[in-house]
Amino acid sequence: MISVEEARAALLGLATPLPVETVPLRAAANRTLAGPLLALHDQPSFAASAMDGYAVAADTCHPGQTFEVMGESAAGHPHVGAVAQGQAVRIFTGAVLPQGAKRVLIQEDVDRDGNRITLRSNPDDARHIRPAAGDFAKGMPHHPTGPLGARDIALLAAMGHGVVPVVRRPSVAILMTGDELRAPGQALSAGQITASNGYGLAAMFDGMGAITRLLPIARDTRDSLNAAMDFATGADLLVTIGGASVGDHDLIAEVLRSRGVDMAFHKVAMRPGKPLMAGRIGDMPIVGLPGNPVSAMVCGLLFIRPMIARMLHRPDTDNTLQASLAHAIGANGPRAHYMRASMGKDGRVSVAPQQDSSLLSVLASCDTLVVRPPHDPARNAGDTVLCIPLPH
Repeated sequence: MISVEEARAALLGLATPLPVETVPLRAAANRTLAGPLLALHDQPSFAASAMDGYAVAADTCHPGQTFEVMGESAAGHPHVGAVAQGQAVRIFTGAVLPQGAKRVLIQEDVDRDGNRITLRSNPDDARHIRPAAGDFAKGMPHHPTGPLGARDIALLAAMGHGVVPVVRRPSVAILMTGDELRAPGQALSAGQITASNGYGLAAMFDGMGAITRLLPIARDTRDSLNAAMDFATGADLLVTIGGASVGDHDLIAEVLRSRGVDMAFHKVAMRPGKPLMAGRIGDMPIVGLPGNPVSAMVCGLLFIRPMIARMLHRPDTDNTLQASLAHAIGANGPRAHYMRASMGKDGRVSVAPQQDSSLLSVLASCDTLVVRPPHDPARNAGDTVLCIPLPH
């Protein structure tokens, strides 16, 4: 058997970063920016008022001081001309500061009578002016490495970008296999179960920005598997679920080899999960995952998500953390164990008492995987363990 780290490295070697395309900014949410974008202008491109009030040329002001109002500056409608000593321009938040103005007297501090204002009290030290380029200057770069969120989109819009270069979204095809599987919502006969793995993995991959297709469920025959695989044509990645072991009805490897694939078959020293297949059909990587529900989901998290991240030009970050055990746990065996667990509000992690790889209800109720290395000794409450947060 190979280690999880060896399997992960082998699979990452199959993933190729995808090309770049240009999309309207409105369609860029959750996409991956292909490179840094530079601000096309200063923001703001002019000195602006931060308050509603009156722009004056005086550096210092005192109670009882009067000014003659000789114009108005509103957002999008700047005052034409300069303001001189003894003069004021009525100004509104976001409006262009008139030439010669040194500060803005907020409207609550003055009394107005016709075209004359009188300062009631000493103004505060703030000048209530937003300087030109106070937010960012022309040429400032922005290059988030993760998916573009609402704040990124707002900033790119403010920087002047109506279209942006992003990495093409990977197309992932998922093939579930097994005579016993039926689609959710279908009635079950004796010996049948509802297919779930593909739906969970599709949600996981879609959440990363992939375009995921669920292929027709394949029966355990060569003809059915070949027909289903034909639907994967054009995908950037094919993920099969089930049939990756060595039983009489586990035909995935055989069918792939018949299609010209040099399929590497490995047993990974991990649980849940152990069977793993990897290869290529032309330029398309293919990964075979085990059929047990929790095994498929954990392998999708550990192996397929990093492949999709590489396709999207995203860094292969190790999303792990350290936490203290809330209770003692026994020694681990010869395989790495990814134990379903829950993180408490106190930062201590509790391992679920049931770890059978068929129990999706346990996986759904947990939010963390506790990583046990091979032959890890028994651990006491308070010991520090490595954890992987589970995505929603």
